[in-house]
Parts: sequence; structure tokens; C-alpha cells
Amino acid sequence: MTAKQSTGSSPGFFAPLATSKYCSLTTYKRDGTPVATAVNVVVDGDVAYFRTWNTSGKAKRLRHTSRVELRPSGFRGKPKGEVKLSADATLLVGEESRMAAAALARQHPVVHGLVVPRLHRLRGWSTEHYRLDPLGPTTHAGPR
Repeated sequence: MTAKQSTGSSPGFFAPLATSKYCSLTTYKRDGTPVATAVNVVVDGDVAYFRTWNTSGKAKRLRHTSRVELRPSGFRGKPKGEVKLSADATLLVGEESRMAAAALARQHPVVHGLVVPRLHRLRGWSTEHYRLDPLGPTTHAGPR
């Protein structure tokens, strides 16, 4: 992340998601079946960040297929509009993970500043933060 933190209005590849409170994140099973779930995303120019816990279905799917699709959505993940962005998800560690956590907490203070960290701790889950990078125009449409 850059020294200047995101306010959710950063221009760039993920700009269509910056104004949406929720995004539908589509990950892929080993057989290529898409699975969509709602997540909160924080946008910082041409990258975006989200979090999940280590035993979630999306974390398991991301371990074998890092390609994802994102769309602005409602709380339950129902897409809003026609925007669909393809990205590559990378698991973060160390300082970049802490910076992503702080950015999520700033943009979503109640959910990601209080509720999610405490819930993950109470349940004994490890929190995982992911960076989303745009996929180039030559990338194929199916999962890797």
C-alpha cells in the first residue's frame, strides 16, 4: 500500500468498487464451478484488499485458484449493475497484511475494526488478508 491511505475514492482499475459497501467476490472450485460470496473491499488505486478467515471456503478455493471476479453488490452478494472485474488474489503476510487490516478498519470501522477481529479471535480462526491485482487483457476467462 502507498503511504497515503485509501479513502475509498481512489481512481484506478477498482474504482467501480470504491463506492460500493459490499462486493460479490467470485472464486472457483477445482472443477471450475464459480462460487460468489459478499465481502467488504478497500480500494487503493490499482489494488484492492479484503479479508477472510483461514478455514473459510473462499480461502480454501484461493489456495488452488487465485483468479477471482468482483462486482459491486448488496449485503447478500447480489450484484448491482453490469460491472465485472477480473483480478488475481495474493495472500498477504507481515507488514502488508497489517496495513490491509488497518485500511479495512478505517473504511469499515464497526465491522472490520471491532466485530470481525474479535469474532475471529473468539472462534480461534486465523485472519487472512488478500491483495487483489488487476488481470491483464490477455488472461483467459476460465480459472487457472
